[in-house]
This record gives sequence, structure tokens and C-alpha cells, in this order.
Amino acid sequence: MPTVDELISADLPRIRDIRHDLHAHPELGYQEFRTSGVVKRELTEAGIEHIGGLALGTGVLAYLPATVENAPTVALRADMDALPIKEKTGASYASTNDGVMHACGHDGHTSIMIGTARVLSKLPERPNNLLFIFQPAEEGGAGGRRMCEDGALAGTVLGKRADIIFGLHGYPGLLVGQVGTRTGSMMASADEFRITVTGRGGHAAMPHTGIDPIVVASQIVVALQTIASRGVNPLDSIVVTIGEFHAGSAHNVIPDTVELHGTLRTLLAETRTYGERRVTEIAMGIASALGATAEVQFLGGYPVTRNDAGAADRFRRVASEALPGGLAPDVAPVMGAEDFSFYGDHAPACFYWLGILPKGANSYPNLHAPEFDFNDDAIEVGMRAMAALALSKGTPA
Repeated sequence: MPTVDELISADLPRIRDIRHDLHAHPELGYQEFRTSGVVKRELTEAGIEHIGGLALGTGVLAYLPATVENAPTVALRADMDALPIKEKTGASYASTNDGVMHACGHDGHTSIMIGTARVLSKLPERPNNLLFIFQPAEEGGAGGRRMCEDGALAGTVLGKRADIIFGLHGYPGLLVGQVGTRTGSMMASADEFRITVTGRGGHAAMPHTGIDPIVVASQIVVALQTIASRGVNPLDSIVVTIGEFHAGSAHNVIPDTVELHGTLRTLLAETRTYGERRVTEIAMGIASALGATAEVQFLGGYPVTRNDAGAADRFRRVASEALPGGLAPDVAPVMGAEDFSFYGDHAPACFYWLGILPKGANSYPNLHAPEFDFNDDAIEVGMRAMAALALSKGTPA
């Protein structure tokens, strides 16, 4: 019987072709109907039991049972959605959907998961039950939360309840052949908020007759930066960014209102709570002091992506064995966010980086850049890591 590595090598050309096909046909969150169709086609051909239509219609859950009794269940997750960015890679398989592209590598993640499932289905023995989660809408749509709500980890839809879950993401900060993780907070929470400042408009030449909401909002924008510089321990991490400032319709008219749209990022749940409170207090306090009013709305977001200590230790042990020399030292946390965080509320979870920086290169297009393209050379590494995790046993007590 061929080894796992031999099965991966044999299937690798097909998986690369699938990756190129998915890249050429990107779909936004909750619109991944073609993508989930490719997933289901490949699972069907491999004889893997699966169910579609999850998470508002495009989520797919697949299951391979263990070949032993009373086996634990390992879940593996991939995301499928693309971004509203116009591609500039120049690749022969570049996006055919103008203004939409796989700028975050989810085409690579999905292909790796398809390949891993296909390889594991060919093994005569499996020590664990396996769940394969193909989720929609990671990019702001909280597809991971909807997959959890639909029972993807609970054993109520298909398969058994997950005892542990792993997920990966292509990362330009590590070389191809490397993987890396950390225990605890790995990626930040992300909360979207909107501040509406209401003053009293009028003629730009007579500002004393009104209350200029642009001046008030400008003071709020500046004061919000004191949350990080003066409100939080310098050894903690918090980001408060205003990305949109909408006001006015003419150069000589003071408007009635201003709308600010921003994001709050933290690595600790208690810092997240503090940040939300201070954004509200600062906005309303400054507006009141200057004769205006401010309404603050937090529009929801993603919690901190925290790696369970046991799951992270298991990942390190397995990666060291499966990828000799490929386990990077513990990585630093980043302030980007991931909806893999929702899975950690249902099972011990570990998220890890998969290196995509070519060997010998000093840089690589960053995630969410129009020049970004997932590195095909990382597919085999990702499949080897995921397959090893799927077949691994828990850390001895």
C-alpha cells in the first residue's frame, strides 16, 4: 500500500489544477456556489460522505469514519471565499470574474483540504474519525460561526462531535516548507463600529451660527488614538483605526452630520471590552463638550483567535515529525482577524501559518494585495501537515 507521502505526490498535479481553476473562478462570501460544487464533485469521486447547503447555502461538511472502535474525531477546516479586488497577478489562470480575486489564498486552502481528504480516503486504516469543513464567507461574513451554528462540529449533521480542530492559512512571513503557530492569542478580535456625529449645519463663512460636526468628528478621531497610547498597557495590543470619514457635499457648506467608520482590534477579551467602552465614552464626551451629539454603534465582529495549549502542543509535535526541520519558532501574534476563532468555542483549536515565501526570496506580495497569488509549492506541505494531524494521536497525559 502506498504511503501518505506517495499518495500526496501522485495526486499533487490534480490538486494544483484544481487550485488554478478555483483561482480563475473566485466567488465572494455566501456566493461560492461554483466553488462548493467543485468541492462536492471531488468528494463524490473519492467516495467521501458529505453534505452541502450549510451556512446559508454554500458550506460543505465531509466525513471519513475511523477504522477502529471508539475513536476520537479530528476536524480540519478550509475557507472558500474571495475578495472584491481587481487582480493584477498576470497569471495565466487569473480571475475571470472582474473585480473579484483570491487575494487571501483561500483557493489554496480549499485545494489543500480537497487533496487531504482524497488521500486519507485511500488509506486502509484511520485511527480517528475525520471531519472536513469547507466554509464560506471568512472575509467578514462570519461563515465559521454559521457552520458552528449549523452543527458542523457537533455531530448532529454528519459524523461525530469534534474533539479537536485545526486550520491553516498561507503566510508570506514564512518560507515554503515551514509551518508555525503559538499558544494563546494568535490573531486579534475585530469589531466594526460606526460613529454618527450630529451638529448644526450652516454657511461655511458663518461657523459661529452652527455647530460644525466636521471639527467635532476630527477631535474624536484624534482622541481615539489615546486609547492605545494612554489607556492600555504598552505590553498589551490594541488598534483603533478610522478607515472612513464621510461629511459634506459642498466646500462652502457646514453639514449637519458626519459619519465615521472604524475597526477595533485587540488580543485579549478584557482589552476588547475596555476598547468598546472607551470608543463610546470618548466619542460621546467630546461631542457633548463641543455642543454636538454622537451615536456609537458596534456592528459585531470576530473574537480573538486563541490556540488551545494542548492543541498547539499536538500541532508542534506532529509538525516536527511530518516536516523535519519545517517547524518555525513560535510566531508572533498579528492584529489581523480570522473567523476560525468561532470554532475554538466548540472544540480545542489550533490555527497555524503555512509558509508561502519562495526560498531565496526576500519578499512576497502581501495578503489582500492585487498582486497576491497562493504559492503552488506550499500545497504539498499543507497536505502533508493536514494529513499528519488527521492521523495523529492526542498528547499523552
